[in-house]
Amino acid sequence: MSININSVAVNAVDSLTRVLFGEDFDREHAPWRRLAAAAPFRRRPGASSTERLAMAYERLRTVNDTLDSPAELVADPRGLAALHEWLGPVDPAFTTVAGIHYNLFLGSLLDHAESGKGVARGTARDTADAADMANAAGSADVAGSADAAGSADAAGMAELADFLALRRVGTFLCTEVAHGNDAVAVETTAAYDRERDGFVLCTPHAGAQKFMPNTSPVGGPKSGVVAARLLVDGADQGVFLFLTPLTDAFGALPGVRVRRLPARLGSPVDHCLTSFDRVFVGRDALLGGAQGWIGEDGVFRSEQSNRRRRFLTSIGRVTAGKLSMSACAVGSARVTLALAVRYGGHRLISGSRGGKRVPVFAHRSHHGPLVGALATVFAMSLLHRTALDAWESRTEADTAEAERLVAVAKGWISWRAREVIVESRERCGAQALLENNGMTELLAGIEGVITAEGDNVAIYAKAAAEMLFSAAPGPVAVSGPEPGDGPYDPSRRGLTEPMFLDGLLVAIEAVWLARARRRMSEVPHGDPLARWNAASGAALRAVEAYAYRRASEAYAVAVAGLEPGSSPSSLSSPSPSPSSVAAMSPSSAHDLLRSLHRLFALQWIDRNSGDLLAAGRLAPRHLDELPEAVEQLISRLAGHAPALVDSFALPEEMFADWPISGAGYADAYDDAEGAWHAVLAAPAAPA
Repeated sequence: MSININSVAVNAVDSLTRVLFGEDFDREHAPWRRLAAAAPFRRRPGASSTERLAMAYERLRTVNDTLDSPAELVADPRGLAALHEWLGPVDPAFTTVAGIHYNLFLGSLLDHAESGKGVARGTARDTADAADMANAAGSADVAGSADAAGSADAAGMAELADFLALRRVGTFLCTEVAHGNDAVAVETTAAYDRERDGFVLCTPHAGAQKFMPNTSPVGGPKSGVVAARLLVDGADQGVFLFLTPLTDAFGALPGVRVRRLPARLGSPVDHCLTSFDRVFVGRDALLGGAQGWIGEDGVFRSEQSNRRRRFLTSIGRVTAGKLSMSACAVGSARVTLALAVRYGGHRLISGSRGGKRVPVFAHRSHHGPLVGALATVFAMSLLHRTALDAWESRTEADTAEAERLVAVAKGWISWRAREVIVESRERCGAQALLENNGMTELLAGIEGVITAEGDNVAIYAKAAAEMLFSAAPGPVAVSGPEPGDGPYDPSRRGLTEPMFLDGLLVAIEAVWLARARRRMSEVPHGDPLARWNAASGAALRAVEAYAYRRASEAYAVAVAGLEPGSSPSSLSSPSPSPSSVAAMSPSSAHDLLRSLHRLFALQWIDRNSGDLLAAGRLAPRHLDELPEAVEQLISRLAGHAPALVDSFALPEEMFADWPISGAGYADAYDDAEGAWHAVLAAPAAPA
């Protein structure tokens, strides 16, 4: 039968896509979506780990060739995030090397490069023009040494051009075997050599080897920015970054030792142990700035007296990296959830009545967790974009809060992505355990995201300490005006009231923060670790509640933006499938998003209902009403699951790489020599 596609329904899916990706889809996302669908990013069945690693670097060069200006991408947190959002689910190994090269390596160079290297100090956007000049001027193929022939300016410009043109790949060497989240304590040293006016890099012991940078010769010659402790006349000035050539086309350079680590869980990346034996780099190797520099007189100077602050300034690109990690997690969760919903729709099983087969998705036990995951994935997407907006629009006064939101969002989003990916994989059974169906790679990849740019627990602990020791008393639970005079009475409130639900999410955060402060106050002063240990469990829960609250607030803004009378979508994203459009009414975009928001909020409230009841924020009857309200929302949303995953705008070319996504998934297992083909081809018996 033919299906009449209602243009308003098409606009409804379009509107949901706009909610997920923002108003400027064509500029911010469409180029990366096209690349995700292009031939260079198609799966190559049967490729070995070695071939897949080489492919990651091939794809890095493919992307670089498409860019008008690599420096502009480095300066654009949204562009970097969108790259990870679309290409991360296709090839996690590629996004690992791309994120390191563009953000951590080139970003550090462009943010901190000294004027002697031909780039003015300032932000990456401030230096993009100079970087483009370097790219245009860099016809000579130099080895990357900071004291190469010619003037310092010319050498620096040519060297930067090599990185922008990918004649040399960049990597980032910060973590050490013995120092991960405490990277401020790294023990690699860079001693200032007055006679040669440069620095000597040394690895003092096994624990100081750089851990997991992609420093092998695979992918071409490489240089790295190396986090090392600056020693000037024996005085420790803190940890700085030093631009250091590592390999040429044949292997490690003199004094640099590179050893491959054992295979990592997930996509193949050339992670290595890297050490230095008196490797000399020139004075221009120091990526200085306000955090510190060596003057022409050989004297160290800094505008920051705190050595920890110097280090944090030097590795400032880690914040943009957190945004990219969040984007990668969001994209991976969307893909696995879309695969699960599609598979659930065409995987038929025996029904309750003989002879009738039904999609497995028809069962509440199957679609219930996936509908809940849909509400979570929308929340993840909205919180990610909120964090992006906060970081881009930050002022000096609110930078700390914006940085905290970016960090917490990375932790919360990647943890939720793991839950969504695990649930989606399980709903697809044994099919999803096979590598050719894509989910196992993304399941392993999310573990790397959870650890990258700061382990999630460490990120949460930092945010928890900031919230705990803040002068502010914490959020105050407000549930709106009371109907009538008298003390607050939750029994008068209903679970359909948005303001009531908002107040409950605030109350959860307030409960856990108050509990953490109370526990800390019960431990005598004088033992900071004991005080923190007493408070940390509740404080970490407060951070989790903060993330849920901020995600719910982002939901509320998006729902308000889809209310009747709001501006229509201006997207040119791909058309939704006829099957998903057929189930949608003209007002469904707003209604669906409002239902998703309410489901997201109620599921979190339900998990914390005991604390809310004890705090007087819920009435006893609400404990019975919560599960029923959740069930009703799941029933309402289940039939719209195909439309909701259509709003992810994933290209069909991506799905074609994963047999599980199509109704003919069994064809992937067909056997040309199978007996059934012989039976079909056998001639009819003579009459």
